[in-house]
Amino acid sequence: MTVKQSQFLHPAALALIALLLQGCGSAPQQDKSAGTSTTQSTFKNQTSETNVQLPPSQFHPQFAEADEALRQLDWMTASTVLALLDEEALTRNDRDYRDYLLARIDYVRGDQVQASTRLKALDRPEVALGIAYRSYNFQRHLLSLQRAYLDSARLGVRIMEIAPAKDLPGLKRSLWHDLQRSPESEIAQARSSAADPTWLGWLELANIANDNATTLSTALPRWQVNYPGHPAASPLPGGLEYMLEPAVTPQQVALVLPLSGRLAPAGKAIRDGYLAHYFTARDKGDAPTEVKVIDSDLYGSATEAYTAAVQQGAQLVVGPLSKASVAELAKQTNRVVPTIALNRIDQPVATSTTALVQLSLAPADEARQLAHLAFGDGGRRALVLRPAGRWGDEMESALDEQWRALGGTTTQVISYTGKDDYSSSVKSGLGIEASEQRRRKLRDMLAINLEFTPRRRADLDTVFMLSRTPEEARAIKPLLAFHYAGALPVYASSSAYGARDDSRNQDLNGTTIVELPWLLGSNPALQQSLVGANSDYYTRLNALGADAYLLQSRLVQLQAGPDALIRGDTGLLTMNSQLQIVRELPPARFDGDRLKSL
Repeated sequence: MTVKQSQFLHPAALALIALLLQGCGSAPQQDKSAGTSTTQSTFKNQTSETNVQLPPSQFHPQFAEADEALRQLDWMTASTVLALLDEEALTRNDRDYRDYLLARIDYVRGDQVQASTRLKALDRPEVALGIAYRSYNFQRHLLSLQRAYLDSARLGVRIMEIAPAKDLPGLKRSLWHDLQRSPESEIAQARSSAADPTWLGWLELANIANDNATTLSTALPRWQVNYPGHPAASPLPGGLEYMLEPAVTPQQVALVLPLSGRLAPAGKAIRDGYLAHYFTARDKGDAPTEVKVIDSDLYGSATEAYTAAVQQGAQLVVGPLSKASVAELAKQTNRVVPTIALNRIDQPVATSTTALVQLSLAPADEARQLAHLAFGDGGRRALVLRPAGRWGDEMESALDEQWRALGGTTTQVISYTGKDDYSSSVKSGLGIEASEQRRRKLRDMLAINLEFTPRRRADLDTVFMLSRTPEEARAIKPLLAFHYAGALPVYASSSAYGARDDSRNQDLNGTTIVELPWLLGSNPALQQSLVGANSDYYTRLNALGADAYLLQSRLVQLQAGPDALIRGDTGLLTMNSQLQIVRELPPARFDGDRLKSL
């Protein structure tokens, strides 16, 4: 199958496309900030070094000990150290710094409200700059965890005005991340009321960042002219610096997918999503000349299918799909054109002249996010319910690593094998069996019948329900309430949702999940073009196909390496050092039987 476009590209694209990703992680070779050198800057100079050292204190050793204890998440030691301070000998600066440390103690303990209250009290003009700088940065951290991303970004603008030069790149990166996490409706509302030119410049840049590649090459230079000297201008954040020039577009792309074998339904869903995005871009003059759709099932191996695509003129390959096929292709050292694979592998990729980017719907990304969500909501002590087997192992491992890094503890992990042990697994995890055993011992000792209500264990404040299917989730969630844990917040991956409204989802009421933007209403026009194309089960793969095209169109942006940030239909996309695309999904919660964005 071949899809063609009448407009042809400059022949130089043939030579450049194979090299597009060789410089991943490098900076642009020249300053492309057109207009900024000749126009008077209207923004505060960010190059002067600011002193954000802590003010001198006779209690420096105690403060340093408490700070180090908090770095180790040992709030009890920190509390003891601060409690022993001589209150009468404390200066105003000492009290302010102690309150900052107390806010961190509240945070580690899970009292987000008290932590925020202490930090807001430190937002006073007379607070020493070194203390204010630490307080503001910690307040941003809390705001981000609480998903107040626009507030976090706004505070980031204030912090950049006092930050030392060495901290500016990291601040700029995190500020931009917050803006890209913010809903477009919030960005638009903030733009309409922004008075500060620095803040408005950030908002205007966020507003245009998700345009197509052709539009960006004109919109970004225009933004730089409108905001000369802006702290975001040079280099532009998120890899946008690489989008200043018109993107080099491949003349021919091969979409290599299984279309006739066991994985054909998945392959066709990805194909449909990719082509829907392709046709939309083509109508705007922003698409390759030709797309060849190749059935990988007609070839003996992934390598043969890839070779056939190259022999037919492909300058970029999208695919293959299966993990085994990606692993096979990853071993090849003679990949002559860049590849966007549609799965993720654990083993290293052989060095080649072109990149192998891995885009997938990896559930481990979601597990890590669930840890952030629960911790941001104040959770610290978790029960993990997971299916037995490799999938459950991988989810638990990813969750546990992130949960512990944040400072959470896992009270118990319960693994179930099937629906026959759902109830016993939940009962065991909540400690109900132990409660009933105590009752039996007391009854036998007293030799009388006792009125008794079992009690769940009290050392839990969070439940991670890592169910693999909606059916599992709908069966397990009510059991938590039945076994006296209905008030505990429950977090689940997107696998708990069947991708459509279903009255049975009433059983998931109150459950928080992370879900693809596609299923929360992103790109409605593109979705409308796919109505009826496939079953709900494959809707997520439509989004994967759409984002495969998005990455293809933003390929040059990935040269920013881990700084690259692209808002897609499968999530907010970044890239790690293994060229794996990592997704950050927005949270949602079941309200009755409906899933609603948070």
